[in-house]
Amino acid sequence: MKYWSASQFCGALIYLIKPASRIASFILGFGSCTFAWAETSVQAKDHSIAMILFLLFVVVTLGITYWAARRTKTTNDFYAAGGGITGFQNGLAISGDYMSAASFLGIAGLVYTSGFDGLIYAIGFLVGWPIVLLLIAEPLRNLGKYTFADVASFRLQQKPIRILAASGSLTTVIFYLIAQLVGAGKIIEFLFGYSYQSAVIGVGVLMTLYVTFGGMLATTWVQLIKAVLLLSGATLIAFLVLLQFGFSFEKMFTAAVGVHASGSAIMAPLTQKPDAVSAISAISLGMALMFGTAGLPHILMRFFTVRDAVQARRSVFYATGFIGYFYILTFIIGFGAIVMLANNPDYIADGKLIGGSNMAAIHLADALGGDLLLGFISAVAFATILAVVAGLTLAGSSAISHDLYATLILKSEEKTVESQKKEMRASRIATIALGVIAVLLAIVFEKQNVAFMVGLAFCVAASANFPILLLSMFWRNLTTRGAVIGGSLGLISALFLVVIGPTVWVDAFHNPTALIPIKNPALFSMSIAFIGIWLFSILDKSANAKKERAAFNAQYVRSETGIGANEASTH
Repeated sequence: MKYWSASQFCGALIYLIKPASRIASFILGFGSCTFAWAETSVQAKDHSIAMILFLLFVVVTLGITYWAARRTKTTNDFYAAGGGITGFQNGLAISGDYMSAASFLGIAGLVYTSGFDGLIYAIGFLVGWPIVLLLIAEPLRNLGKYTFADVASFRLQQKPIRILAASGSLTTVIFYLIAQLVGAGKIIEFLFGYSYQSAVIGVGVLMTLYVTFGGMLATTWVQLIKAVLLLSGATLIAFLVLLQFGFSFEKMFTAAVGVHASGSAIMAPLTQKPDAVSAISAISLGMALMFGTAGLPHILMRFFTVRDAVQARRSVFYATGFIGYFYILTFIIGFGAIVMLANNPDYIADGKLIGGSNMAAIHLADALGGDLLLGFISAVAFATILAVVAGLTLAGSSAISHDLYATLILKSEEKTVESQKKEMRASRIATIALGVIAVLLAIVFEKQNVAFMVGLAFCVAASANFPILLLSMFWRNLTTRGAVIGGSLGLISALFLVVIGPTVWVDAFHNPTALIPIKNPALFSMSIAFIGIWLFSILDKSANAKKERAAFNAQYVRSETGIGANEASTH
């Protein structure tokens, strides 16, 4: 059976809405040249329901993008949605930005294969939020304007700090984008039979449209819709799973133990006694997940969309609740998949789950609700990917246009209408360039193990972004020299240690053994960053260092009180 592609359908729709938006139709048409009229060759079922729901989501979000584009006139509108998002809306949008396909499909898949151990990853992703709530949210909103580089450079020298912050942000964003796009390509390829390259290009075109024309306002509403859909879908699956066992967790766990190959071992954490290396790896991974959350640029950027620090704090409170609830649901979904899929010949081939363990939630939806629920959950998975990559793309383009172009090239102290137009033009160009680069890299990395890229993104965020952000707000003696040297050491060491570790040196480069046995080196790269920042700051006796230390009191008062936070930046 042949279908119109999502990009063809939406391109025709936009073409009819308004002649001025025909450029969007052209971009969609370009993306559809490889998406069009593909035959479904690998799918075992008719996924027309999923396609219809996915098309509906795309049409609605493109309509929102058109609406947002008419209201995006200034840089404040483009980067921060005019600061008009409420704490509840922003909390829901943050959860939509954070709950990626890796969380939905990956955590459920980990629970399906490992039982209780799969919950460790969910806890690692969740516990970073109290750090954001207690340390980051309020002072970040009071000190910054659009990006976390605004905060890091508040009392330090602009050029070196912004270059370093932009480097850390772009590195994090690109690795995260590659992982998301590869996952999107594989899921669409499996379910709909489109070629991997076509799927990646289609998702890349859509994410570029959201950001280029709608900015933060469109991205926020895409994330809001996606969060509601994802939470609703996960709740429905978890409800149907528990319904099978009379809402008794004991009966569900007993049934899971009875069918899983590991038996009762799935109910115990760390069933195999860990050696020193695995223990250090676990601690290092936990640090990356905890502190990396507080350094993710696309998450930090969301705190500038609210009116004040009070709303920023409320955003984190709501986001923590939504995300915590979501991970409880994935735990139920994972155990439900064990019971209903492990011995079901419809979903098992050669002793393994068809499509891999990451498809556990998708197959469970089919087992519980047939084509209708399968179509809905599949569409939700696509919506999840689109929302996350849109937020990542906006954060990456902002690092280029705001942190580098506007501040270092335009050097405009006051935001004139002309300078804002130039900056927004630069951001849109950066968005398109970043989208092209991400798509090309995702195609290149198709056959590689990209699981390390999400961990690397968190590792870089924890090693390069978080130390500078934290110390710039709370340590008087921080200087530009210390921040630049220490932050650079954290960024370089994180990249280098991941490359020589097992996930790249062995899995990607196919060497027999890794140079170091640690998969995620955040424990070491974070330590290097903090020590480097501390050492080179206290050794800095320059005149600039004295001025930077003297400016701490004024910065601290503003970070705690918010006085002057809504005034024009004088950086």
